Amino acid sequence: MKGWLVLLSFSVLLFSCQKDSDPTLPVLAEKTTLNVEYGTSPSQKMDIFLPTGRGTVNTKIIVMIHGGGWGLGDKSDFTEYVDTLKRRLPGYAIFNINYRLATGTSNYFPTQENDVKAAIEFIYGKRIEYQISNKFILLGASAGSHLALLQAYKYTSPVKVKAVIDFFGPKDLVDMYNNPASTLAPPSALVAVIGATPTTNLTLYQQSSPITFVSAQSPPTIIFQGGADPLVSPSQSIALKNKLQSLGVVHQYFLYPTEKHGWTGAPLTDSFDKIVQFLTSTVN
Repeated sequence: MKGWLVLLSFSVLLFSCQKDSDPTLPVLAEKTTLNVEYGTSPSQKMDIFLPTGRGTVNTKIIVMIHGGGWGLGDKSDFTEYVDTLKRRLPGYAIFNINYRLATGTSNYFPTQENDVKAAIEFIYGKRIEYQISNKFILLGASAGSHLALLQAYKYTSPVKVKAVIDFFGPKDLVDMYNNPASTLAPPSALVAVIGATPTTNLTLYQQSSPITFVSAQSPPTIIFQGGADPLVSPSQSIALKNKLQSLGVVHQYFLYPTEKHGWTGAPLTDSFDKIVQFLTSTVN
């Protein structure tokens, strides 16, 4: 019986490998599916972009998480990013997700964290149906980057993230509360999404801070930060860079000295050039 199980496992593995490489098998066409539900809330939806010729061995996944201060924003904010990634990384499957937004009276943390985890679990559970691998990369901007970093550093189940792409995300919520970047990012904005202050619920702030969970086993990380950011202080990204460096985690840090909370044009093109180079060198 044991021999038969080993043979069966080998056969399944062989078939999966052939699916990606055997030219005699039919090539799967590109497929786009919008507003796929991954939960029961109307906000728990994702847009799915599957590439042509995909398979369970080699097709990497980028999960995109939009920003908006955890209380605003939509996956459609990433339309330009999706188009750019499809052009630059044509073999990748892209999942652009929405999540429940904090209202000031409901959907407090860790609602958004839990939604990202649920989305990852949904995608992971559909690997065979979608014909994608288990090589997950997370990309976020601002609050979405906070959620991407938190997922990548805090969880290794159901899958350990291979890399994370951080566009000016908060890393340490206690520090963000105590040392706001400017009057445009008052501590009250954090209270509106956390439902508490560090004094009344320090544990929740710490458990919601990606920097809390950085370890020597954390995935490779690329950090982009605007030097004139009025919402997320550059000190947040510097603190993460320093911790990753001290633990020997593969990382890259890029500061755009005159940019604020997001950028376009040549600086954004440069960011995506760096992303492609980073993923090429770190995710096999």
